[in-house]
Amino acid sequence: MKALKSLAIGSALIATSTAADKITIKGSDTLGAKMVPQLSEVYTALGNHVKFEIAAEGSSSAFKALLDGTAQIGMSSRSVKESEINKFTAKGKSLKETVAGVDMIAVIVNGANGISNLTKEQIEGIFTGSISDWSEVGGTPGKISIYTRNETSGTYKTFQKLAMSKKDYSSNAQKQAGNTQIVDQVFKNSKGIGYVGLAYANKEGIKSVTIDGVAGTPENKASYSLSRNLYYYTLGEPTGSTKKFLDWATSSKIASKIVTKVGFIPVK
Repeated sequence: MKALKSLAIGSALIATSTAADKITIKGSDTLGAKMVPQLSEVYTALGNHVKFEIAAEGSSSAFKALLDGTAQIGMSSRSVKESEINKFTAKGKSLKETVAGVDMIAVIVNGANGISNLTKEQIEGIFTGSISDWSEVGGTPGKISIYTRNETSGTYKTFQKLAMSKKDYSSNAQKQAGNTQIVDQVFKNSKGIGYVGLAYANKEGIKSVTIDGVAGTPENKASYSLSRNLYYYTLGEPTGSTKKFLDWATSSKIASKIVTKVGFIPVK
């Protein structure tokens, strides 16, 4: 009986020591649809006893989740806004920002579209609505169909800042939930145009236009006008399993290869 009791206690101790920690990660679709799930999958496969819960619902949701304590890591394709920082300060909390990688927002058109280059001014005109027909930018006549992310998206706000001089989007812009949805719409519509993170721009049937003659490729990250950082946020300095994962995700060679494979530029 004593032997059985000792065995039971020993088994319980082993189970406790090998139980998986849980890391909840919420926020950006750009990060959360491909890159972070692939990083977490490999991290677990390497023998780290961690269970991940990932929700890609837009960058704004990252800060809401961190503030209400429902996530340990927030993913964002934009830097935190001052108004968001103030909410944390009011509760005596602070944020720690970690660069997750570098992205280049690709402006995509249907593969049948004859346009291969647009100026930054033309892109601003298209997405604000002052240019409404492809003939105005040297293309085949036809009304331009604009596809954008929704307002909770960090990419929505970053594109507005980098490509549109912070002007309002056209009232005819059709908002989509994520990068994949924009790709699908442009693929189906020969008159469509949209923007996506670099990792989503290589689908057959669509193409990325150069901007002022500069292609959105990693070697052009310094000269491409729509380059941006991607971020992880935590409440203060990360600790425990959260810190271990973030350190690995932003510094290991294996993680860098995953980031590159997905289509982003790893942190150096």
